[in-house]
Amino acid sequence: MAASGRQAAGGVEEAAQEPRILEPGAAPFGNFPHYSRFHPPEQRLRLLPPELLRRLFPPSSSESRPILGLDVGCNSGDLSVALYKHFLSLRDGETCSDASRELHLLCCDIDPVLVERAEKECPFPDALTFITLDFMNQRTREVLLNSFLSQFGRSVFDIGFCMSVTMWIHLNHGDHGLWEFLAHLSSLCRYLLVEPQPWKCYRAAARRLRKLGLHDFDHFRSLAIRGDMANQIVQILTQDHGMELVCCFGNTSWDRSLLLFRAKQTTETHPIPELLTEEGKERNRLRFWRQ
Repeated sequence: MAASGRQAAGGVEEAAQEPRILEPGAAPFGNFPHYSRFHPPEQRLRLLPPELLRRLFPPSSSESRPILGLDVGCNSGDLSVALYKHFLSLRDGETCSDASRELHLLCCDIDPVLVERAEKECPFPDALTFITLDFMNQRTREVLLNSFLSQFGRSVFDIGFCMSVTMWIHLNHGDHGLWEFLAHLSSLCRYLLVEPQPWKCYRAAARRLRKLGLHDFDHFRSLAIRGDMANQIVQILTQDHGMELVCCFGNTSWDRSLLLFRAKQTTETHPIPELLTEEGKERNRLRFWRQ
């Protein structure tokens, strides 16, 4: 998943305009041209209940507004489309004329080539919006996200998706950049689904750059936040950014946790669905957090 690097005019990363690196794992901002080939969406979907959004946001007769989602680091949109179909229980090739009334996704990536591909191949253009955005550029981020939210008379997203993005933010912006990134996400979303990369992925990413004779990540050797990165992300979001961990849905085959967080102020008006919390307890998926 493509994340953010050094800022260029208009919030588009300068590196995105350099010659593309096709070596798997060598893209310095996570902007792999064929990401879904080695991390297929199905590996995440099998862990996520299709009814998740319906549990979190039960329909109300007095409130017919759609669920708004933010997908940060959407790459070429394969996972974005897969999540949309999964949560609306749409089969391959199936469309639903009313689906766009239920769920709208704003999907952003730093790489304009990947975003262009996502726009061309998206089978649900009325429900999924793709934009080029350096998420760490505050001015551009606020303009583009607020423009989308204002179309629905909203100030925050119902849920955010951050799938294999945290490492790229961390490597390119350091410890403080990771902390700020999570702060922005937690302020923008009522719920947040995060898939952090483990520390071994950091070492592998740095090793692949060196193998190709490219410059190492500026912050890799100076990072103080390291080790159990899933637990580190939990600590930052729960202790510093006013969120609570609702559930860990388990690990993908490439050993990455899917963690669902919730803004604490949301709890007062929308209690956590009992079935969701019970699932987490039965599967003992919060074990790493209790240690």
